[in-house]
Amino acid sequence: MKQLNRRNFLKLSGAVLAASQAPSVIAAGKPAGSGLNSNIPFQLGMASYTFREFSLEETVTMTSRLGIGKLALKSMHMPLDASSDEIRQRASMVRDAGIDLYGAGVIYMTSPDEVENAFNYARIAGMNTIIGVPEHELIALCNRKVKETGIRMAIHNHGPGDEKYPSPESIYSRLKGMDPGLGLCIDIGHTVRIGLDPIIETEKYFDRVLDIHIKDEDKADSSGNTVEIGRGIIDIPGYLQMLLRKKYSSVVSFEFEKDGKDPLPGLAESVGYVRGVLQVIA
Repeated sequence: MKQLNRRNFLKLSGAVLAASQAPSVIAAGKPAGSGLNSNIPFQLGMASYTFREFSLEETVTMTSRLGIGKLALKSMHMPLDASSDEIRQRASMVRDAGIDLYGAGVIYMTSPDEVENAFNYARIAGMNTIIGVPEHELIALCNRKVKETGIRMAIHNHGPGDEKYPSPESIYSRLKGMDPGLGLCIDIGHTVRIGLDPIIETEKYFDRVLDIHIKDEDKADSSGNTVEIGRGIIDIPGYLQMLLRKKYSSVVSFEFEKDGKDPLPGLAESVGYVRGVLQVIA
């Protein structure tokens, strides 16, 4: 792993400039490029909530155009109450495009039946990860389902205003003695919005980090909003350096909550920025 010294900073500046051209590349209908350096242990993914205003077909097309090879579907793209045939059909639509449908979420679970349904839904779709928000009293059941099915559950923090899981610690503290397949999906935007440092929090609870939602924010408080990665206050190069140092080997998924009706320009800029940083530091 390379340190971000003066020379690498200049390289990074060039990479960021190149990333700023990403929207024009997408508009031209050309792939944004795929793959990371072979020495990068994790993969880049997409949380389909980014494309909440679009159909599954459009979501798959835009994810593919960005060169992203991993996708986690939110229920607007594959309903939780869909029939088994419909789930398989929608999962096939993703995989036929060469994208790994690795997960589902965020899925909220307020009853045992909803836990059972979430795991059945993931099993039928062939997913290996549920990004979930179970009620506290359902965590033990989730742990049993993880053991029974081999499907992982990554509990997602939602920052200020979330009474169940505002911080990574609020999840981690409830998982003592649980299966290693029950862990955290750290949302670094919500983490900084509650006044915490995503680098410190991810390192502190790293042994249970199963998934990551990467984004940037304009403020480190509850009024913070998503901005294009690299334009906000989060130390993205530092965060990615930490993941490389810790040898994180799961998925880092983009969840771009800005510009819901036209996310592609800002999302392409964000993807390009992250790829540029990784090219310099890895």
